Amino acid sequence: MKFKIIAAVVAAVVLLLFLSTYTVRQDQRAILLKLGEVQQSDIKPGLHFKLPLIENVRKFDARILTMDSQPERFLTSEKKNVMVDFFVKWRIANLDQYYRSTRGDEQRALLRLSQIMKDGLRSEFGKLTIQEAVSGERSKILGPLEVEANKAAKELGIRIVDVRLKRIDLPSEVASSVYQRMEAERARVAADFRARGKEAGERIRANADRERTVILANAYRKSQILRGEGDAKAAEIYAKAYEKDPSFYAFYRSLDAYRQSFSGKNDVLLLEPNSQFFRFFNNAQGSAPAK
Repeated sequence: MKFKIIAAVVAAVVLLLFLSTYTVRQDQRAILLKLGEVQQSDIKPGLHFKLPLIENVRKFDARILTMDSQPERFLTSEKKNVMVDFFVKWRIANLDQYYRSTRGDEQRALLRLSQIMKDGLRSEFGKLTIQEAVSGERSKILGPLEVEANKAAKELGIRIVDVRLKRIDLPSEVASSVYQRMEAERARVAADFRARGKEAGERIRANADRERTVILANAYRKSQILRGEGDAKAAEIYAKAYEKDPSFYAFYRSLDAYRQSFSGKNDVLLLEPNSQFFRFFNNAQGSAPAK
């Protein structure tokens, strides 16, 4: 009987110790409740004690969690729908506030967080056109969205770590019209580039033609100057030669005239025999024949 009493006491002590202690892992945070009221929040990892049956402990995941949403429709500034698929990385920042707001129910927290994100995305996409939403930089959407969403999530004791858009698609009923408009816009840009290129080409050709005309004019002017200088030099040489021996110069010029006049076999000249042209045929001295 004594042994049974001791065993019962030991068992009761062990049970009391078991009910009075609890451990919190490194990846957890805990909150201590006394009859449903928060006594201590954000309990750190380690071994802790509590009053059995009166106090109880709720443990929560302290790691970064993921909320993966289903694709949602949002209206752009043009009142066109886009399908947006996104996910959110979040964690519990204020355990006391988180418990008071959600009663520690993660599904309730996810539901409210999802609504916050949808409201934020609806506001951001409402400022954009379809083209900006599909082809624009996503950081321009996600930056303001994360800031505003964190302000609202703070009331839940949650901190949003990151927001990412997985896909932005067009519904089938608007995809065709949007693609046609984007194609027309690209065609307009291409036509504008071609027009600029044509204008630049015409300007380059006009400049080249003008430079060509100037170069040819300068070359012609220089050639005429050189030709004039050459003619003047030749005339000067001829004049000096003529001054040294006028009779030989006259004879040489006459021979050259004969050569040019009788270059062909059928050349015929009708002149008087005593004309000045045949003076060297009639007289070796080249004097005119007596009349």
